[in-house]
Amino acid sequence: MSTPDISTLDPTGPEPIVEFHSVSKWYGNVIGLNNLSLKIPPGVTGLLGPNGAGKSTLLQLATGQIKPSQGTIRVLGHPAWNNPALNRYIGLCPEQDAFYEWMTGREFVTCCARLGGLPKGDAKEAADRAIAAVRMTEHANRAIKGYSKGMRQRTKIAQAIVHDPLVLFLDEPLTGTDPVARRDLMDIILKLGAEGKSVLVSSHVLYEVQAVTSKIALLNRGRLVAEGEVRQIRDLIDKHPHRIVLRCPHPRKLASRLVGFADVVGVEFKRDEGSILVETREPDAFYSRLAELSLENGNLIEEVYSDDDSLEAVFHYLVDL
Repeated sequence: MSTPDISTLDPTGPEPIVEFHSVSKWYGNVIGLNNLSLKIPPGVTGLLGPNGAGKSTLLQLATGQIKPSQGTIRVLGHPAWNNPALNRYIGLCPEQDAFYEWMTGREFVTCCARLGGLPKGDAKEAADRAIAAVRMTEHANRAIKGYSKGMRQRTKIAQAIVHDPLVLFLDEPLTGTDPVARRDLMDIILKLGAEGKSVLVSSHVLYEVQAVTSKIALLNRGRLVAEGEVRQIRDLIDKHPHRIVLRCPHPRKLASRLVGFADVVGVEFKRDEGSILVETREPDAFYSRLAELSLENGNLIEEVYSDDDSLEAVFHYLVDL
């Protein structure tokens, strides 16, 4: 087991924060990652890919939760697997919820701080700071079982940062949130990066990632498809129409509002009541107005997500190059 020496860890230096060297992970006959080599630089980096691309597997490997079938992973210059001492310097916001629902948000984050090795008094102070950082102080004494999706996501980020790690791994932190919560969570990720944290954030929506960083890595079917600045990859994606699903209580009223925007080229009511599928060729303009639109009287937007169709088309295009 390699015990990290804090004096050797420099998250702002030129060396990669996370390194994958010829890494594969198999689950029986299913391939999670396939001979992947990748260097994640300091700062905020987006991990992009459709559902099933291998993003969660990559994050689980980087945080030492699972062992690679072959290859090596190093985080902050130290082996990720079988190295519990490294946990002091990394934080994870998992995609799936894993709460004690009867706990309050404050109790849960404090418990995570204690599990991270902080003494009782320090844990309480650290929990208060983390909760304030994700703007949950007002709701900290409520039971988690009554939290909205956005509040649960904020609480998961709070437990990930409560022990002041150097590196954060955020697995689909924006999934299922409403536009206002989504904007707030993006601001939180930007602030963490500005404070010197290195953050690897996964998403299957390019425009979520682009809001927090210009550095991205694209995965598809367990392989690295492309990496670099978002502008280089965006030129490819913008050749395809973007399909975005909005869930709301009054879909017809919202649809009538949306068709008035020049960038919206189609609106379709989905079979499940309360959802509409919007097609746009200017997704930046579309996403930028959603938070304000959701605050308009009667236009509450409960959930936003993007179908994988346009991303799949781009991945196929990249693979065929």
